[in-house]
Amino acid sequence: MTARLDAVLGNVRVPASLVADPARFGGRRDRDYLAGNLIVRGGLVAGMTQDGPADIDLDGRLVTTPFVEPHCHLDKCFTIERLDFAGGRLLDAIAAQAADKSNWTYDDLRARAERGIREMVAAGTRLVRTHIDWEVDMRDADRLPLAWRVIGELAGEWRGQIAIQRAVLLPIAAMADVDYAQAIGRVIAQSGGVLGAFVFDQPERVAGIRNMFGVAARHGLALDFHVDEGLSPELDGLELIAREAIRIGHVGPVLCGHACNLAVIETDVQKQRIELTARAGLSVVALPSSNLYLQDRGRSIPRERGLTAVADLLAAGVNVAFGTDNVQDAFCPVGIHDPKRTLAMGVLAAHLKPPLGDRLPLVMQNAAKALGQSLHSVDGSSVDALLIWETGQLAELVSGGMQARCCSLRETLPAG
Repeated sequence: MTARLDAVLGNVRVPASLVADPARFGGRRDRDYLAGNLIVRGGLVAGMTQDGPADIDLDGRLVTTPFVEPHCHLDKCFTIERLDFAGGRLLDAIAAQAADKSNWTYDDLRARAERGIREMVAAGTRLVRTHIDWEVDMRDADRLPLAWRVIGELAGEWRGQIAIQRAVLLPIAAMADVDYAQAIGRVIAQSGGVLGAFVFDQPERVAGIRNMFGVAARHGLALDFHVDEGLSPELDGLELIAREAIRIGHVGPVLCGHACNLAVIETDVQKQRIELTARAGLSVVALPSSNLYLQDRGRSIPRERGLTAVADLLAAGVNVAFGTDNVQDAFCPVGIHDPKRTLAMGVLAAHLKPPLGDRLPLVMQNAAKALGQSLHSVDGSSVDALLIWETGQLAELVSGGMQARCCSLRETLPAG
């Protein structure tokens, strides 16, 4: 029998941060939750009542929107076991990973990337952006990397379970060439991708950033930058990106990952840069695992965390999210593709205070916005779009404990 689309699901808990209008939603306020009986009408969540009969008792379990992974690397993941690499700085990791590319066959890429996708789906992730290294050939911009094609193939196969965005990752110096930038933009637009680049201290970064914005506007592309992935005060990519977005009045989604030195530069410069970031409408994705692992090396005990200024960005109204970044590769030798674990690490590294429910949008609604998408709140969502967890505690959920397992809310509806 099919599930009834009209039902009352008794005794559930919904994080208040995932409800657009808690006052109208109903239910009983219990710390950072709304508790009560969830009302489903026509397959949509209509609200919550505190009492009355219910079709089923769900024993206080959590109902949430799905997780979003805004920044990972499915082409690199699960390679650490074959790397002769014991740790180092960012450039050491780049070199070690580049040396591994001789192993990137079709079967190898497919097996590793699909393992990562399976982890995300099991964790309750329904939208992801993966970066894919792009081999720069100034004479042939049309040549698609094998990883781009393999992960595109997987995206089609997993459609309906998880939406996979692919972002090209190339050095910003390549984009300083106008003809090459336009050619890459055309190729990425044709294959439904996102235009991205690594911005560090390259002399060509100003021209490259300007060309990327021009290409994005021409082809309607989202932009994604690995930017200022270091602690030197000389790194200024975030500011250059913000100023260019403001200068041309850019309206498309622009995501900036890392921005590590924002947390350690002088206070006046930091304040100005954060204000520019907010005014430009940029999203910033903090990446705690790789930044904690790679930044401030050279000491017996690191003193600087390498994480961007999360609290200050949030206070300024910047759209901030957390991303998993690298998993078991040269950039981070441990990890799993699970935004819950990433949020837990980010709470520790950024000293984010409870209640934990207030932090869920960092790996849900905020993360979706960073990817140019909207993730509906619980109120008004379809039961097909919502998850119900075995646990009723957010600390258990975010910590990834034994009860942090989920299924579609539709699966709990009584049979019609």
